[in-house]
Amino acid sequence: MKKFLKNMPVHIILIFISLLSVFPFIWLISTSLKGNSENIFAYPPSIIPTEFTWANYAGVWQKVDFIGYFINSMIVAGGTVLLNLILSAMAGYPLARMEFKGKKFTFFAILATIMIPFQAIMLPVYLITLKLHLVDSVNNLAGFVGLIMPFAVSAFGIFLMRQAFLGIPKEMEEAAIVDGCNVWQIFTKVLIPMVKPSLAVLAIFTFIGSWGEFLWPSIVLTKESMYTLPVGVNNLQGMFSSNWRFIAAGSILATIPIIIFFLFMQKYFISGENEGAVKG
Repeated sequence: MKKFLKNMPVHIILIFISLLSVFPFIWLISTSLKGNSENIFAYPPSIIPTEFTWANYAGVWQKVDFIGYFINSMIVAGGTVLLNLILSAMAGYPLARMEFKGKKFTFFAILATIMIPFQAIMLPVYLITLKLHLVDSVNNLAGFVGLIMPFAVSAFGIFLMRQAFLGIPKEMEEAAIVDGCNVWQIFTKVLIPMVKPSLAVLAIFTFIGSWGEFLWPSIVLTKESMYTLPVGVNNLQGMFSSNWRFIAAGSILATIPIIIFFLFMQKYFISGENEGAVKG
Protein backbone atom coordinates (compact mmCIF):
# COMPACT_ATOMS: atom_id res chain seq x y z
CA MET A 1 0.00 0.00 0.00
CA LYS A 2 2.85 2.36 0.88
CA LYS A 3 4.52 1.61 -2.42
CA PHE A 4 1.26 2.35 -4.27
CA LEU A 5 0.82 5.68 -2.46
CA LYS A 6 4.45 6.56 -3.11
CA ASN A 7 4.07 5.96 -6.87
CA MET A 8 0.61 7.54 -7.13
CA PRO A 9 1.83 11.00 -8.31
CA VAL A 10 3.80 9.34 -11.10
CA HIS A 11 0.78 7.25 -12.11
CA ILE A 12 -1.48 10.30 -12.12
CA ILE A 13 0.96 12.21 -14.35
CA LEU A 14 1.27 9.25 -16.74
CA ILE A 15 -2.51 8.82 -16.92
CA PHE A 16 -2.93 12.54 -17.64
CA ILE A 17 -0.32 12.44 -20.41
CA SER A 18 -1.96 9.32 -21.86
CA LEU A 19 -5.35 11.04 -21.95
CA LEU A 20 -3.83 14.04 -23.70
CA SER A 21 -2.28 11.72 -26.28
CA VAL A 22 -5.45 9.78 -27.06
CA PHE A 23 -7.86 12.73 -26.88
CA PRO A 24 -7.49 13.69 -30.59
CA PHE A 25 -8.33 10.12 -31.56
CA ILE A 26 -11.32 10.05 -29.21
CA TRP A 27 -12.53 13.38 -30.64
CA LEU A 28 -12.12 11.94 -34.14
CA ILE A 29 -14.30 8.94 -33.28
CA SER A 30 -16.87 11.22 -31.64
CA THR A 31 -17.00 13.49 -34.70
CA SER A 32 -17.45 10.55 -37.04
CA LEU A 33 -20.53 9.44 -35.06
CA LYS A 34 -22.27 12.82 -34.84
CA GLY A 35 -25.26 13.77 -36.95
CA ASN A 36 -25.59 16.88 -39.09
CA SER A 37 -27.59 18.77 -36.46
CA GLU A 38 -24.73 18.65 -33.94
CA ASN A 39 -22.07 21.33 -33.77
CA ILE A 40 -18.77 19.44 -33.90
CA PHE A 41 -16.80 22.60 -32.99
CA ALA A 42 -18.81 23.41 -29.86
CA TYR A 43 -16.86 24.60 -26.81
CA PRO A 44 -16.42 22.86 -24.50
CA PRO A 45 -16.29 19.88 -26.86
CA SER A 46 -18.99 17.25 -26.53
CA ILE A 47 -17.38 13.81 -26.60
CA ILE A 48 -20.56 11.72 -26.42
CA PRO A 49 -22.77 12.34 -29.50
CA THR A 50 -26.31 13.39 -28.75
CA GLU A 51 -27.38 12.26 -32.23
CA PHE A 52 -25.57 8.95 -32.67
CA THR A 53 -25.36 7.80 -36.32
CA TRP A 54 -23.37 5.52 -38.62
CA ALA A 55 -24.43 7.54 -41.67
CA ASN A 56 -21.03 9.22 -41.99
CA TYR A 57 -19.29 5.86 -42.47
CA ALA A 58 -21.91 4.77 -44.98
CA GLY A 59 -21.58 8.10 -46.78
CA VAL A 60 -17.81 7.83 -47.15
CA TRP A 61 -18.13 4.23 -48.32
CA GLN A 62 -20.67 5.18 -51.01
CA LYS A 63 -19.27 8.48 -52.25
CA VAL A 64 -15.63 7.51 -52.84
CA ASP A 65 -13.83 4.41 -54.07
CA PHE A 66 -12.77 3.45 -50.55
CA ILE A 67 -12.16 -0.20 -51.47
CA GLY A 68 -9.92 0.91 -54.34
CA TYR A 69 -7.92 3.21 -52.06
CA PHE A 70 -7.65 0.40 -49.51
CA ILE A 71 -6.35 -2.10 -52.08
CA ASN A 72 -3.79 0.43 -53.36
CA SER A 73 -2.56 1.07 -49.82
CA MET A 74 -2.33 -2.67 -49.11
CA ILE A 75 -0.25 -3.23 -52.26
CA VAL A 76 2.10 -0.35 -51.45
CA ALA A 77 2.41 -1.14 -47.73
CA GLY A 78 2.74 -4.89 -48.34
CA GLY A 79 5.43 -4.42 -50.98
CA THR A 80 7.32 -1.92 -48.82
CA VAL A 81 7.24 -4.24 -45.78
CA LEU A 82 8.34 -7.27 -47.80
CA LEU A 83 11.28 -5.47 -49.43
CA ASN A 84 12.33 -3.91 -46.13
CA LEU A 85 12.41 -7.26 -44.38
CA ILE A 86 14.41 -8.92 -47.16
CA LEU A 87 16.86 -6.10 -47.90
CA SER A 88 17.40 -5.00 -44.29
CA ALA A 89 18.12 -8.57 -43.21
CA MET A 90 20.49 -9.15 -46.12
CA ALA A 91 22.32 -5.89 -45.37
CA GLY A 92 22.40 -6.36 -41.60
CA TYR A 93 23.80 -9.89 -41.76
CA PRO A 94 27.24 -9.09 -43.26
CA LEU A 95 27.55 -5.98 -41.07
CA ALA A 96 27.05 -8.16 -38.00
CA ARG A 97 28.67 -11.51 -38.83
CA MET A 98 31.28 -10.94 -41.56
CA GLU A 99 34.62 -9.16 -41.63
CA PHE A 100 35.51 -7.04 -44.64
CA LYS A 101 37.43 -3.87 -45.40
CA GLY A 102 35.46 -0.69 -44.71
CA LYS A 103 32.87 -2.46 -42.57
CA LYS A 104 32.71 0.20 -39.84
CA PHE A 105 32.74 3.06 -42.34
CA THR A 106 29.88 1.44 -44.28
CA PHE A 107 27.84 0.94 -41.11
CA PHE A 108 28.32 4.51 -39.88
CA ALA A 109 27.63 5.91 -43.34
CA ILE A 110 24.31 4.04 -43.37
CA LEU A 111 23.49 5.32 -39.89
CA ALA A 112 24.29 8.89 -40.95
CA THR A 113 21.45 8.78 -43.49
CA ILE A 114 18.95 8.65 -40.60
CA MET A 115 19.72 12.31 -39.96
CA ILE A 116 18.69 13.29 -43.50
CA PRO A 117 14.93 13.93 -43.75
CA PHE A 118 13.15 12.60 -46.82
CA GLN A 119 12.05 16.12 -47.74
CA ALA A 120 15.72 17.04 -48.31
CA ILE A 121 16.20 14.34 -50.97
CA MET A 122 12.65 14.31 -52.31
CA LEU A 123 13.43 16.39 -55.42
CA PRO A 124 16.29 14.18 -56.73
CA VAL A 125 14.26 11.05 -55.89
CA TYR A 126 11.32 12.48 -57.82
CA LEU A 127 13.53 13.29 -60.83
CA ILE A 128 14.98 9.76 -60.76
CA THR A 129 11.46 8.32 -60.60
CA LEU A 130 10.45 10.38 -63.63
CA LYS A 131 13.59 9.40 -65.59
CA LEU A 132 12.94 5.72 -64.90
CA HIS A 133 9.26 6.15 -65.91
CA LEU A 134 8.08 4.82 -62.54
CA VAL A 135 4.95 6.96 -62.39
CA ASP A 136 1.30 6.00 -62.75
CA SER A 137 0.98 7.95 -65.99
CA VAL A 138 3.00 5.13 -67.64
CA ASN A 139 0.94 2.27 -66.16
CA ASN A 140 -0.37 1.15 -62.80
CA LEU A 141 2.47 -1.31 -62.19
CA ALA A 142 5.08 1.40 -62.72
CA GLY A 143 3.08 3.65 -60.39
CA PHE A 144 3.19 1.07 -57.59
CA VAL A 145 6.93 0.53 -58.12
CA GLY A 146 7.49 4.29 -57.96
CA LEU A 147 5.62 4.45 -54.65
CA ILE A 148 7.47 1.50 -53.10
CA MET A 149 11.10 1.78 -54.23
CA PRO A 150 12.10 5.01 -52.35
CA PHE A 151 11.13 3.26 -49.09
CA ALA A 152 12.24 -0.29 -49.98
CA VAL A 153 15.03 -0.23 -47.37
CA SER A 154 15.91 2.04 -44.46
CA ALA A 155 18.90 2.72 -42.24
CA PHE A 156 16.75 1.98 -39.20
CA GLY A 157 15.88 -1.45 -40.59
CA ILE A 158 19.51 -2.28 -41.33
CA PHE A 159 20.56 -1.13 -37.84
CA LEU A 160 17.78 -3.14 -36.17
CA MET A 161 18.64 -6.34 -38.03
CA ARG A 162 22.36 -5.90 -37.41
CA GLN A 163 21.69 -5.64 -33.68
CA ALA A 164 19.49 -8.73 -33.84
CA PHE A 165 22.16 -10.77 -35.60
CA LEU A 166 24.79 -9.60 -33.11
CA GLY A 167 22.70 -11.09 -30.31
CA ILE A 168 22.97 -14.61 -31.72
CA PRO A 169 25.90 -16.70 -30.35
CA LYS A 170 28.52 -17.53 -32.97
CA GLU A 171 28.40 -21.13 -31.80
CA MET A 172 25.11 -21.46 -33.71
CA GLU A 173 26.90 -20.69 -36.98
CA GLU A 174 29.81 -22.95 -36.13
CA ALA A 175 27.44 -25.83 -35.43
CA ALA A 176 25.68 -25.21 -38.75
CA ILE A 177 29.02 -25.20 -40.61
CA VAL A 178 29.92 -28.54 -38.99
CA ASP A 179 26.59 -29.90 -40.22
CA GLY A 180 27.56 -28.88 -43.78
CA CYS A 181 25.55 -25.68 -44.23
CA ASN A 182 26.81 -22.98 -46.58
CA VAL A 183 26.53 -19.24 -45.90
CA TRP A 184 23.11 -18.90 -47.55
CA GLN A 185 21.71 -21.88 -45.61
CA ILE A 186 23.08 -20.47 -42.34
CA PHE A 187 21.42 -17.15 -43.09
CA THR A 188 18.03 -18.48 -44.16
CA LYS A 189 17.62 -21.65 -42.06
CA VAL A 190 19.51 -20.83 -38.85
CA LEU A 191 19.70 -17.08 -38.27
CA ILE A 192 16.47 -15.76 -39.83
CA PRO A 193 14.20 -17.97 -37.66
CA MET A 194 16.06 -16.68 -34.57
CA VAL A 195 15.46 -13.01 -35.36
CA LYS A 196 11.70 -13.25 -36.02
CA PRO A 197 10.86 -10.80 -33.17
CA SER A 198 13.10 -8.13 -34.72
CA LEU A 199 11.60 -8.80 -38.14
CA ALA A 200 8.15 -8.32 -36.61
CA VAL A 201 9.17 -4.99 -35.08
CA LEU A 202 10.58 -3.83 -38.41
CA ALA A 203 7.39 -4.97 -40.16
CA ILE A 204 5.22 -2.99 -37.73
CA PHE A 205 7.19 0.25 -38.06
CA THR A 206 7.47 -0.09 -41.83
CA PHE A 207 3.78 -0.87 -42.28
CA ILE A 208 2.70 2.08 -40.12
CA GLY A 209 5.05 4.45 -41.93
CA SER A 210 4.07 3.25 -45.40
CA TRP A 211 0.34 3.14 -44.65
CA GLY A 212 0.31 6.71 -43.35
CA GLU A 213 2.63 8.16 -46.00
CA PHE A 214 0.95 11.15 -47.62
CA LEU A 215 3.58 13.49 -49.07
CA TRP A 216 5.24 11.16 -51.58
CA PRO A 217 2.03 9.60 -53.01
CA SER A 218 0.40 13.03 -53.30
CA ILE A 219 3.36 14.21 -55.40
CA VAL A 220 3.86 11.16 -57.60
CA LEU A 221 0.27 10.04 -58.23
CA THR A 222 -1.74 11.66 -61.01
CA LYS A 223 -4.64 9.22 -61.42
CA GLU A 224 -7.36 9.07 -58.78
CA SER A 225 -7.69 5.32 -59.32
CA MET A 226 -4.15 4.96 -57.94
CA TYR A 227 -4.72 7.00 -54.77
CA THR A 228 -3.72 5.44 -51.47
CA LEU A 229 -5.94 5.90 -48.40
CA PRO A 230 -4.19 9.02 -46.98
CA VAL A 231 -4.44 10.78 -50.35
CA GLY A 232 -8.00 9.58 -50.86
CA VAL A 233 -9.11 10.70 -47.39
CA ASN A 234 -7.51 14.10 -47.98
CA ASN A 235 -9.47 14.28 -51.22
CA LEU A 236 -12.67 14.20 -49.15
CA GLN A 237 -11.98 17.76 -48.01
CA GLY A 238 -12.42 19.14 -51.48
CA MET A 239 -15.15 16.80 -52.64
CA PHE A 240 -17.55 17.50 -49.78
CA SER A 241 -16.71 21.13 -48.99
CA SER A 242 -14.87 20.18 -45.80
CA ASN A 243 -17.47 17.82 -44.40
CA TRP A 244 -15.51 17.05 -41.26
CA ARG A 245 -17.84 14.22 -40.28
CA PHE A 246 -17.00 12.36 -43.48
CA ILE A 247 -13.31 13.19 -43.11
CA ALA A 248 -13.33 11.89 -39.52
CA ALA A 249 -15.13 8.70 -40.59
CA GLY A 250 -12.66 8.16 -43.44
CA SER A 251 -9.71 8.70 -41.10
CA ILE A 252 -11.05 6.16 -38.61
CA LEU A 253 -11.57 3.59 -41.36
CA ALA A 254 -8.03 4.24 -42.58
CA THR A 255 -6.53 3.52 -39.14
CA ILE A 256 -8.31 0.19 -38.61
CA PRO A 257 -5.79 -1.88 -40.67
CA ILE A 258 -2.89 -0.41 -38.66
CA ILE A 259 -4.55 -1.38 -35.38
CA ILE A 260 -5.31 -4.90 -36.64
CA PHE A 261 -1.75 -5.36 -37.93
CA PHE A 262 -0.25 -4.18 -34.65
CA LEU A 263 -2.53 -6.45 -32.56
CA PHE A 264 -1.57 -9.38 -34.76
CA MET A 265 2.18 -8.70 -34.37
CA GLN A 266 2.30 -7.33 -30.82
CA LYS A 267 3.45 -10.59 -29.20
CA TYR A 268 6.80 -10.09 -30.94
CA PHE A 269 6.99 -6.34 -30.40
CA ILE A 270 8.52 -5.99 -26.90
CA SER A 271 11.00 -8.84 -27.26
CA GLY A 272 12.07 -7.56 -30.67
CA GLU A 273 12.62 -4.02 -29.38
CA ASN A 274 14.72 -5.37 -26.49
CA GLU A 275 16.82 -7.47 -28.85
CA GLY A 276 17.66 -4.41 -30.89
CA ALA A 277 18.87 -2.50 -27.83
CA VAL A 278 21.15 -4.89 -25.96
CA LYS A 279 24.18 -5.14 -28.26
CA GLY A 280 26.19 -2.56 -30.14
